[in-house]
Parts: sequence; structure tokens; C-alpha cells
Amino acid sequence: MAFVIAVDGPAASGKGTIAGRLAALYDYPLLDTGLLYRAVGVAILDGGGDLDDPIAAEAVARALDLSALDRTEVRTRAAGEAASRCAVHPGVRAALLDLQQAFAARQPGSVIDGRDIGTVIAPHAPAKLYVTARPEVRAERRWKQLVGQGEDVTFEDILADIHKRDARDGGRKDAPMTRASDAVLLDTSEMTIEQAFDAARRIVEDARAHHRL
Repeated sequence: MAFVIAVDGPAASGKGTIAGRLAALYDYPLLDTGLLYRAVGVAILDGGGDLDDPIAAEAVARALDLSALDRTEVRTRAAGEAASRCAVHPGVRAALLDLQQAFAARQPGSVIDGRDIGTVIAPHAPAKLYVTARPEVRAERRWKQLVGQGEDVTFEDILADIHKRDARDGGRKDAPMTRASDAVLLDTSEMTIEQAFDAARRIVEDARAHHRL
């Protein structure tokens, strides 16, 4: 069984940075599943489509060309909102499921971050983390990131976005964002990125020790 490190959690919790550092530490391939949904959302918008049309959204997801992803374009505020809206469609999730599960089967292991990795994509992952932080902390992080990218946004607008996305991601019927029963909770609200990464590393090392038993 491949050693999958599943990193779940809400937007701007720090899970992406932690997942990236874990992948580098263990020399594992990394899949940011949020990037897939962002790419679908951006493709829908670019094509003049309706994010709330489940049939059209599924068609875009099934035709997604991973090699053509524009990583700058898919990391904007608008892309994040589009991802959250199209991710509620079961057809979109089904279209991307096989791709994600194939990635999770890679040997000797992989790091996958998202919102349903430990519950749906890789429920048997040996290492599961649920990374979170208070909404205000996450909003400040995302606000600073977007301002740094040149976007004209306010902290209040980003906080509203965070609350809206949490409600949508946690309330959808298909694969809602939730902490797996065996996932270790990592609250990064009062942590620096170095402290958060060290805590995550220790969680994974404990899982690796048990995996070898």
C-alpha cells in the first residue's frame, strides 16, 4: 500500500504550504486538488459558461488539460470563488475522482492536499492531517497573499469570502469538507509556518513508524 499523506482543511489554513514542504522532505509527488477545481472554474469563466450549471461544469472537468494549467491565473480570488462553486456539483467531483485516486496509488507514496482527501479520495491513507485556523487568521493570510499579487481587496471582503466558502464547502451534499475520524487536527492559528511544518512532520513521522509495524 502506498504511503499517502492526506492533508485536508479549509482555505488559507496553511495546508498547501505544509503539503509542499512534506512532499519536498520525503521526495514524494504532490497534488494540490484545489488547483484542479480552480482550473475547472477558470475554464468555465473563460468560456463564458455558468458555474452553477452542473452539466456544463462536468463537461469542462472531463476535458481538463492538466498540462495547460496557468498557475498564476488559478490562484486569484476569483478562481477560488469559482472553484468552490463548481466543486458542489457531483459530476465535477466524479470527473476528477479517478485522476486523484490514481495519483494516490503512486509508489512509494504521495502528498495530496484538499478538502476530502482523508474521507473520500484516500480514506485508507496512513497519514492524515486536518489543518485549520481561526477564520480571522485565515482571512488575514489570504488578504496579504492577494495584495502581494497586486489584487485590490479589503480584509473585510476576504473574511466574508472565507465564511462563505467554509459554509459552501462544508455544507455540500457530495464529499463535504470534514475532518476524517482518524485525522490529526493541526490548528495553525498561533503558529509560524516553521512551527506548523515541524508539527506536521512529527505527525507524519509517527504515522510512518506505525506503518512499518
